[in-house]
Amino acid sequence: MTTKIVSNIANLQVLYEDNHIIIVNKRVGDIVQGDKTGDIPLSEIVKEYIADKYNKPGAVYLGVVHRLDRPTSGIVIFARTSKALTRLNKLFADKEIQKTYWAVVKNKPPKEKDTLIHWMKRNPKQNKSYAHIKEVNDSKKAILEYNIIKKLDNYYVLEIMLHTGRHHQIRSQLSSIECPIKGDLKYGANRSNTNGGIHLHARKLSFIHPVKKEPLIIIAPTPPDILWEQC
Repeated sequence: MTTKIVSNIANLQVLYEDNHIIIVNKRVGDIVQGDKTGDIPLSEIVKEYIADKYNKPGAVYLGVVHRLDRPTSGIVIFARTSKALTRLNKLFADKEIQKTYWAVVKNKPPKEKDTLIHWMKRNPKQNKSYAHIKEVNDSKKAILEYNIIKKLDNYYVLEIMLHTGRHHQIRSQLSSIECPIKGDLKYGANRSNTNGGIHLHARKLSFIHPVKKEPLIIIAPTPPDILWEQC
């Protein structure tokens, strides 16, 4: 095991684990699954954590259920068995997992709370999605609800209920109402954050355990950050 893997395991924040699933709090900058950067993905760190903790010989099974953008933080679920993976995939597909996010924005939204409905069109070359008011070719419907939960000195904290899971959905939809997320240069923020991340956090997941059939509510602590600490 490399020194870097050991260091990453030490920093891994596990929110819940059993024989079927493991849920972690992703840090800003972590990638969930391997990509062209060659950086060690969170999935590999979790595999090493399981192998080390339970003294498992050979390859560790771990199914990637969903992803978070690299600059965001918060809850990520992994499946520890193929049965759990199949059932979790179905829960996500059937929208039976309630996802709540927190976002810090500079501008006050037009309303205290609202439902945003757009048609998202992805541009793969730019790795960016555009929110359209009306349906356009190759677009997908995107729905979220937001409400202002706190006013900071120079920012607003929004709680967001995500009803669909489109590429960069929250980032694009908030940008479309002139409320880009703090640090999100790609979607209209004035400046980047020093850590290269954005102030978007997957705060809470509520769902029925795919095997035990018991209700689970998972809440992820926010990153160590002056603004988040004020929340």
